[in-house]
Amino acid sequence: MTRPRSSGGAAGSEPKVRIAATLIPGDGIGPEITASVRAILSALGDPFEWDVQPAGLSAVASHGDPLPPATLDSIRRTKLALKGPLTTPVGGGFKSVNVELRREFELFANLRPAVTLIPGQRYENIDIVLVRENLDGYYAAFEHYLPVGDDPKAVAFSAGFNTRAGCERIIRFAFDYAVAHGRRKVTIVHKANILKALTGIFLDAARRIAPHYEGRVAMDDRIVDACAMQLVLNPWQFDVIVTTNLFGDILSDLIAGLIGGLGLAPGANIGTQAAIFEAVHGSAPDIAGKGQANPVAILFAAALMLDHTAHGEEATRLRHAIRETVVGQGVRTRDLGGSATTEAMTKAILARI
Repeated sequence: MTRPRSSGGAAGSEPKVRIAATLIPGDGIGPEITASVRAILSALGDPFEWDVQPAGLSAVASHGDPLPPATLDSIRRTKLALKGPLTTPVGGGFKSVNVELRREFELFANLRPAVTLIPGQRYENIDIVLVRENLDGYYAAFEHYLPVGDDPKAVAFSAGFNTRAGCERIIRFAFDYAVAHGRRKVTIVHKANILKALTGIFLDAARRIAPHYEGRVAMDDRIVDACAMQLVLNPWQFDVIVTTNLFGDILSDLIAGLIGGLGLAPGANIGTQAAIFEAVHGSAPDIAGKGQANPVAILFAAALMLDHTAHGEEATRLRHAIRETVVGQGVRTRDLGGSATTEAMTKAILARI
């Protein structure tokens, strides 16, 4: 963690201690929802001293680079960041900035909690944490085309990999998380029946690590396609799920659907050099600037960031204020079935703090 900084205070009072952190507003609706976070965190005692830096399409426009050196330098200094959504071109253009940040700072663990906020949905009382390995798998693949005849892209190849060290590290992270948060079970998700080497190494690592947690956390495993079906049929059987990179990306969105969508889903990327917290939904350029953006996901991400920096009381207050606003007062943006603007929801949450 970076060294806390004092912002001064009234005579005779303890100075307010703030933590240096990088803020990446992002693309599309990103600047709107990160502005909401700043206003609400300010009401919670203003715990972070923000260094605002660009990334994504907005950084290409302003700096000619989707991930400027100054942004990387800022995260190296603070070791802590909150990130709005970034646009990644489909089928061409620059590489995913999200993936580049994970690699640069070795953010090996992607933590995606999903907890029911709004009652009366298709599924009630969901409380699942997905832990995704962030650095290996097909997201670290070597890809190329093989020409055949006059078609230079006749065959597409992708060679992914999982390392034993990476598997063991993420599995230990999941079990340690379960112990620290009073969770009862960790489910290992794989495709070892078909991808016997690529995901067999993951299952093998889990079977060797799990006995060290016997009596504290139970372990079971699922083939990924069966897990997807069972998440729809009976999601309450799951507690903590840990899986490989691509499977984690897919299942985390599925799990978000159980609680109402990505607008309610926060994410934390935790590694050896830094921690980056984010709204996992897209940049939604179609509604950017219209005041319709839902800030809840990035606010929940800010709550994870508060937990990570030992501001648990503030995190609890923030989550309570969100719940009171969305459930108790019924203040909701359009994607949640309401008509509130981003500004109106922000003001309503502020009133609950």
